[in-house]
Amino acid sequence: MTATTDSTIELTLLQPDDWHIHLRDGAALSTTVRHAAASFNRVICMPNLVPPVKNIVDARSYRERILQHLQACDLSPERKVAFDPRMTLYLTDHTTVQDIEAAAQSGIVQAVKLYPAGATTNSADGVTDINACVDVFEAMEKHDLPLLLHGEVTHDHVDIFDREKRFLDEVLAQIIVKFPTMKIVVEHITTSDAADFVLAQGNQVAATITPQHLMFNRNHLLVGGIKPHFYCLPILKRASHQKVLLDVATSGNPKFFMGTDSAPHPIDAKESACGCAGCYSAAAALPLYATAFDSVGKIDKLEGFASRFGAQFYGLPVNQSTITLVNTPMQVPTHYPYFDGRKLTPLMAGETLPWSIKSQ
Repeated sequence: MTATTDSTIELTLLQPDDWHIHLRDGAALSTTVRHAAASFNRVICMPNLVPPVKNIVDARSYRERILQHLQACDLSPERKVAFDPRMTLYLTDHTTVQDIEAAAQSGIVQAVKLYPAGATTNSADGVTDINACVDVFEAMEKHDLPLLLHGEVTHDHVDIFDREKRFLDEVLAQIIVKFPTMKIVVEHITTSDAADFVLAQGNQVAATITPQHLMFNRNHLLVGGIKPHFYCLPILKRASHQKVLLDVATSGNPKFFMGTDSAPHPIDAKESACGCAGCYSAAAALPLYATAFDSVGKIDKLEGFASRFGAQFYGLPVNQSTITLVNTPMQVPTHYPYFDGRKLTPLMAGETLPWSIKSQ
């Protein structure tokens, strides 16, 4: 619903969910949980910790640590009650059918995450042979536990800008043929190839899209010098791919929904000789998405993308609480305090966004 008062535009949405977020662990949670819980009700928490979240025991323990930090946050009691971290299991070569059955029965595990070994941050324990996962995929299909994919091959000879398409053609297409009813989310898609692939599948296949892949392309990363805070995996692609992602995200098609892939890395780890991959967007995610949608005149499509389609795909109720955006500019902080005296640089640090979240 949009309300106009003089030149001020307010956009009230159902509370959004983030279907792909990295909260990390330990002292990092004091920052990441507060930022996530301020805007989102449900968040799907990535399992690539050190060590990873491999089974239901790990998942319960991780969720308890998140909730402990939530209680220490300076948020309203209503926000704390509403915040629901949904767990994922990290799929490895040693994941068992029993692990899947326990996760499906737990009530807290939303999905299983597949990282090809070596694809991204903390993915060394990822799957090395997809053909060895047949029994696990059968169990996931049986128990309606979705598979979340980091969709890139990791072969050294494959160009980094081609790795997503190669994964779709060589890996994911085979999985879908063998397990046609298993729910699959192709996470943080970056190419027109991925958008077209998802559109060509049945309703059991969906995708998340990040704010950085809607707002930026590889020129923003590379022209005029390397910008480490735009570096993420999968890497930013051509402007033509960015345009297609904007088209599908703002189309009202329920196959595409919000997943920030917000990933915190301290400044010293990003601005280094070998900088970490990941953009931190959790605190300003909704204004970032609003800016992207408004840039193509489709802000009226934001609620479906942010607040409805993900819940519907996962078979969960749509949130009843609301959040209001207003076209009052906000300046993204240059950094946030992080643990051990370190600092965390957000996406678009120091820049001004045309939308902000209205104070409650």
